[in-house]
Amino acid sequence: MEILRVIWDRGPSTVREVYNTLRAERDVGYSTVLKFMQIMTRKGSLVRDERVRPQIYRAPQARESTQRTIVRDLVSRVFGGSPASLVMQALSDQKSGPDDRRRIRELLDELDRKKGKR
Repeated sequence: MEILRVIWDRGPSTVREVYNTLRAERDVGYSTVLKFMQIMTRKGSLVRDERVRPQIYRAPQARESTQRTIVRDLVSRVFGGSPASLVMQALSDQKSGPDDRRRIRELLDELDRKKGKR
């Protein structure tokens, strides 16, 4: 996920660019980043442009799409399909500020409005 986060933030990037970004945050080896990016490419989590040197990697899906897929899987596997259980757990363990709570209320209101239109 850290590699995807870097690519989503930077845009298409080389292994060296991803490595330099991660290295600024924590101790990580170039060969480790390279290996993970190769594995992610085989699994379809990254796409590699082999027409250029150095090779450029990009995410095949937008951040939001990937996040939705991961959360859907998490809710199903860990929280028995209950989004409410996930939200309650997340809010009880994290310090949510007034802005976070306001945005959550706005989202809930929007979902209620959309549901009412159906």
